[in-house]
Amino acid sequence: MPDPAGPPPRDGSAEHAGSTAAALVSRRADTARISVAVPVYNEEAVVPELLRRLRAVLDALPGGPHEMVFADDGSRDATLARLRAGAVADPRIRIVELSRNFGHQIALTAALDHCRGDAIVMMDGDLQDAPELIPAFVGRWLAGADVVYAVRARRAEGWLLRTSYHLFYRLIERVADLKLPRDSGDFCLVSAEAAAAMRGARERNRYVRGLRTWVGFRQEAFPVERQARQAGASKYGWRQLFGLAFDGIFSFSTAPIRLAVWTGLATVALTALLGAFWIVAWAAGAAPQGFTALAISIAFFGGVQLMFLGVIGEYVGRIYDEVKQRPLYVVRRVTETSPADPAHE
Repeated sequence: MPDPAGPPPRDGSAEHAGSTAAALVSRRADTARISVAVPVYNEEAVVPELLRRLRAVLDALPGGPHEMVFADDGSRDATLARLRAGAVADPRIRIVELSRNFGHQIALTAALDHCRGDAIVMMDGDLQDAPELIPAFVGRWLAGADVVYAVRARRAEGWLLRTSYHLFYRLIERVADLKLPRDSGDFCLVSAEAAAAMRGARERNRYVRGLRTWVGFRQEAFPVERQARQAGASKYGWRQLFGLAFDGIFSFSTAPIRLAVWTGLATVALTALLGAFWIVAWAAGAAPQGFTALAISIAFFGGVQLMFLGVIGEYVGRIYDEVKQRPLYVVRRVTETSPADPAHE
């Protein structure tokens, strides 16, 4: 029975990623093992088609044994039952059952942590990421790329969501401390070396696609058309999307703090100019009467202060999350089968 606590965090340093010779051996098409890491949450309607298409893709890939690693993020429907039924029929399936809902990025990390392949494909479980693109990703990896990430050339969402994504990716590109690729989601392939480096980053407020860029290595973009959801409803509402956007910005940029500094300097300069104007007006006997200007000024400066106290609070809150040193997730059970014992758990 696998360890219910899951594997320990792995050393993500480049020094421990393996020798160059070992990496070259692992990139032979006839011996390479591919893992597919998929977080799922209440996807009972999608699971059968997802398993069918993933099996077809892995069956056609040379090398192996390949594997599918599903991290169930506390599903409350029949998702887990359908995955277990699939695991009985296919020993390539491993199920990492989390003790509760930890969120998409944490579940994706849990799936990545439990992968054992020479290359790991990370994708969503709603089939907006087409499994049929995996062989093309593997081909780029065999040719020498360490990270192959999908860039969304076209999306199937409504205009408001498409516009929001468009603006966000261009905003984070401008403010991030490293160059994050535009329009790239979590759908990607990472080499075992890059995956080890990503596992070494255990920050709580995770933006996985940012970590993927941060670890470096040789990275290549692969344009794709984002498909419509296969079935069911999206689990990412506006609240979750804004939370992910904040995690991306605050995890990879100090621009909000710098903006607070520049806004403070601009406010001081504006206040000095207003003070000079009032002194001149008073000396000329034309000082404005009433409290309207004073009330507006107090409200404006008070609003600016509160906004940037919130910015500082975001960073302080993230520091607080880190110093508690809690694990990223808790595994209730890891389920996998073997050809010799299909009921093994």
